[in-house]
Amino acid sequence: MAGSTTAERGERQQESSGPPLVRRLGRRRLRMIIVLALAFVLVAAGALWALYGSQWLRVDRVTVSGTRELTPRQVRDVARVPLGEPLASVDTDAIEARLRRKLLRIDTVDVARSWPHGITLKVTERTPVLLVQNGRNFMEVDAEGVRFAVISEPIKGVPLLQLMTAQPGSATASLRRFGEGRLVRAAVSVAGSLPAAVAHETRVVKVRSYDDISLELGGNRTVAWGSAEKGSLKARTLTALMKAAPRARHFDVSVPTAPASAGS
Repeated sequence: MAGSTTAERGERQQESSGPPLVRRLGRRRLRMIIVLALAFVLVAAGALWALYGSQWLRVDRVTVSGTRELTPRQVRDVARVPLGEPLASVDTDAIEARLRRKLLRIDTVDVARSWPHGITLKVTERTPVLLVQNGRNFMEVDAEGVRFAVISEPIKGVPLLQLMTAQPGSATASLRRFGEGRLVRAAVSVAGSLPAAVAHETRVVKVRSYDDISLELGGNRTVAWGSAEKGSLKARTLTALMKAAPRARHFDVSVPTAPASAGS
């Protein structure tokens, strides 16, 4: 009886751990995989319908921020955000490219979705560092040398750029060699190098050639700057020179290691 009992136990253990149980577990796992796959498909289909087919997530407002000279309406008109379209399908890159192409005053613009119903346009406008006179009007030039807007009145605190390219001699030769665009960028570089106190007093940045740039300040004072190179060193030298000779009317930092001042 003991031997029989042991044999029967062995048979029961073999039956409980044999292939039939593996097959049952395999079928259960397969059913679970199918259920999970169906659930995933249903969720994905529902999400796609909510994003593109429903009326819940569609564009109904456009918010503009960061404008100074431009108006929010100007920005919205050029952006042409498709109201009523699914928010997920709006081409934000195309809107950004359109704004930067048609509104040159815009330096950067961040176009973003504001769920569930909005598009936000965060604008950064270009800041003029120089003005170029064009007849009775003035062209604004930014720190990259980009001419981006025409205005009828000069801006207080923004120097006027004078390109003396109509004069014979070195100015004409410099224009042929470097081109007007490079001369403008050199003037912009000089304007960006000026100490804050000097920049506030600067009325005109005059370019006779690439190596002959000068400044006209308030109080009939002038600065011979030379080329746009070594701008930081020239700025420090000019600051020290103006402190050492506060009554001088002419300062020369074209060679910053050998500055000079004159007049009183």
